[in-house]
Amino acid sequence: MTIVEISPHPRTARLDDIAAITMLWQDTNLYRPYNPPEWDVSFAIRSDNATLLVWEDVNGVIIGTVMMGHDGHRGWIYYLAVAPDLQKTGLGRRLVQKGEDWLRDQGIWRMQLMVRGENTKTQDFYRHLGYRALDVTVMQKDIAPCPAGLNVSAEPAASDC
Repeated sequence: MTIVEISPHPRTARLDDIAAITMLWQDTNLYRPYNPPEWDVSFAIRSDNATLLVWEDVNGVIIGTVMMGHDGHRGWIYYLAVAPDLQKTGLGRRLVQKGEDWLRDQGIWRMQLMVRGENTKTQDFYRHLGYRALDVTVMQKDIAPCPAGLNVSAEPAASDC
């Protein structure tokens, strides 16, 4: 494992971070072509009920991300990513803590997240942090047209988007 010196604290993402964030999400298998990062990053940055933090090394390279949002009742964490060569260093745990802290500061007391069913390694990570699996089915419905520029053929589900 490479020793990397990291910045002492994460910072809020900016629009000019999108390319680096996209690369990190590709490297960590979070990227899906039917869910372009520029949309999620832009939405989180502009929202009053969400944010996206990035953690950098001392050279300004983005090495971790965590996105948080809430609906006033439940909070969510999305896009937790740590550069592959820095996984198992505690950075993921620190990012989750920052996400939980942000949600707590927003008055949110219950937090949830979604992990793809095949991603058992990540499920184990969250269990280790005290999260538990719930017996729920996540359902989705598109309620507006796909945003312009979306490659609809890349979506593996039945949805048009």
